Amino acid sequence: MGFDSQLSDTDVLFLKPASARRAEPAQGPAMPLITLPNRQSLTTSIRATAQVFEDPQSTALLARIQLIAPSDANVLIIGETGTGKELIARHVHALSQRADQPFVAVNCGAFSESLVESELFGHEKGAFTGAFAAKPGWFEAANGGTVFLDEIGDLPLNIQVKLLRILQEREVVRLGSRKPIPINVRVIAATNVRLEEAVAAGHFREDLFYRLRVAHLALPALRDRPGDILPLAHHFVDEYRQRLGYGDITLHAEAERKLLQHPWPGNIRELENVIHHALLICKHHVVRSEDLQLSSLQLNRRNERSSQPPLAGASGTDDAHQQLQQALQALFEANGSNLYEDIENSIIRAAYNYCHRNQVQAARLLGISRNIIRARLIRLGEISALR
Repeated sequence: MGFDSQLSDTDVLFLKPASARRAEPAQGPAMPLITLPNRQSLTTSIRATAQVFEDPQSTALLARIQLIAPSDANVLIIGETGTGKELIARHVHALSQRADQPFVAVNCGAFSESLVESELFGHEKGAFTGAFAAKPGWFEAANGGTVFLDEIGDLPLNIQVKLLRILQEREVVRLGSRKPIPINVRVIAATNVRLEEAVAAGHFREDLFYRLRVAHLALPALRDRPGDILPLAHHFVDEYRQRLGYGDITLHAEAERKLLQHPWPGNIRELENVIHHALLICKHHVVRSEDLQLSSLQLNRRNERSSQPPLAGASGTDDAHQQLQQALQALFEANGSNLYEDIENSIIRAAYNYCHRNQVQAARLLGISRNIIRARLIRLGEISALR
C-alpha cells in the first residue's frame, strides 16, 4: 500500500516509557519511545516501527521536533532508509494542533508515473480509461490534517509543478476537472536522497525544495547515535517475546557488544529484524552473540574496495579526486559534444556496476532517486523498460 488512511482513536502515536529493559537508575527519567500504530502488521515493511531518544543526537532531535511541531510550517525530513522518518512525521503531527485530524502517509515511489497524479490529487469520472467513478485524492483525504509525502525525490517533474501550485494556492484540481477544491493541509515530506544535489542536477525543482524545507529535520543513521542501539534492542526483545509468547528474555553481554560494533546499514529496521530472528533461534531464554545474524553488506563493500589494485600513484581519496580532475581536464580539452550528459552516463553506469547492477543501491550510493537511475539505465539500454 502507498498510503495510510486516517488513524483511529486507538492508533494515535504516543510517547511512552520503555519497559522490560535494562534496570534504570531509581531516580532516572523514563526513556521516551515512539512506535507506529498497528506495528504488529508491519513485519514485512522496510519502515522503522520504533524510535527512542536516549543518544545525545536523538535528544537534540526530539527537542527540535517539539519546537517545530506546534506550528503549521511544512517540514522536510532527511534520513537514510529505516531511520524512522515516518515515525518522526507522525510525532510532529501528534504534537501539532492538527492532532485530532487525519494523518495520511503516501509513498511517492510506490505509484507509477501514470497513476501518481490521480492518487495524490484525485480524478473525475471518465478522466482516463478505467475511471468509472470520481475519486478524491490523498490531499483531499488529509484535509484539515497532515499529508506525509515519503520519498518525495521520486516525484516526476510534472507532478512537482502541480504540488508546488497546491502549496501556493491551497487548492487541488482533480484529474479531468477544472474546478479547484480548497484544502487545508500541512505537508511533511521525507527523502533518503540529497535533494540539493537533485536540484543542481535538474531532477528536482528548486522552488518546490524551498517550499517544502521551511522546517528541516535531519535524522542521523543508527550507527551515528550508538546510545540508541541497546535501548532499541531491548524494546524489540520485549516486543517479540510477547508476540511469540515467551517468558523473560535477556541479552548476553557479548551480544550487546556485537550489536554496538555493527554499522547497521539498514538502520532501525535491520536491528528489529536481527532481534526477531535471534529470538526464534536462541536457547534457554538468552540471546547470545552467535544468535545475531548481522548483515555483511558494508563489510563486503569494504573488502571489495581493499582487494582492488590501487590506481597508479593513488594513495587515498585526495589522489582519486586529483586523478578525476585530470581526466575531466582531458575531456574538456577534447571539446566533445554532449560532454555533461556523457559524464553523467558514465557515472550512472559505474555506480550501477559497482553495486552489482542493483538499482536501489546505486541510487543510494549517488544520493538520487531510483526513478532517475531507472530512467537513465533504460535510455542507455542497460535494462529493459519492462523490467
